[in-house]
Amino acid sequence: MAKWTVDLSHSSIDFQVKHMMVTKVKGTFDSFSANVVAESLEDLTDASISFDIDAAMINTKNVERDNHLKSGDFFDVDNFPSIKFQSTHITKSDEDYNLTGDLTIKDVKKPVTFKVRYNGKGTNPWGVDVYGFEGKTKINREEFGLTWNATLETGGVLVGKEIKISVAIEVNKA
Repeated sequence: MAKWTVDLSHSSIDFQVKHMMVTKVKGTFDSFSANVVAESLEDLTDASISFDIDAAMINTKNVERDNHLKSGDFFDVDNFPSIKFQSTHITKSDEDYNLTGDLTIKDVKKPVTFKVRYNGKGTNPWGVDVYGFEGKTKINREEFGLTWNATLETGGVLVGKEIKISVAIEVNKA
C-alpha cells in the first residue's frame, strides 16, 4: 500500500444548507488534513481515506454567522475542535465509488456514504502525476447534535435540516 498526499491548495470541503426555506447558504472549511492510503488510485476499493477538519475554520462569508456556527449552538469548537471522517468500506458502482465511513461531529459518530467520482489523472508542469476526485453526500444535521433553529413568522424555520457536503481533492504520490 502506498501513501498519497492531498494537495490542500487544490482541494476543498464545502457544504450548503437551506436558509429560511427559500435560499441556500454555502460555506467551506478553510483548514483540514487528509490521509489516503491505497495500492493505486486507479481503483479505490482497497483504499483507506480519512479527513480531519478544523471546525473553527468554517467560512460562510459572514463573520457573525461563522461565530454562531462555532458556538455551543452548533459545532461548539471549544469542546469539539475537529470534525472527522474515516472510511470503513469502498465499493465500485459503474464509474463511481460508494465511499462509506464514520463521520464524527461533536461526539456523535454515524455512518455516511459519499458518492465519489474519479475525475482522472494528469501530469503537472513539474512532472508529477496528480489524480482528481469529487465526492458528495447529504446528512441530517440534527442527527449529529446540530439542533439549533429559529421558527419564522411564516411557519418555516431559519436553518434546514439537510446539509449537502461536497469534497474535491487532488492527490499525488507521497
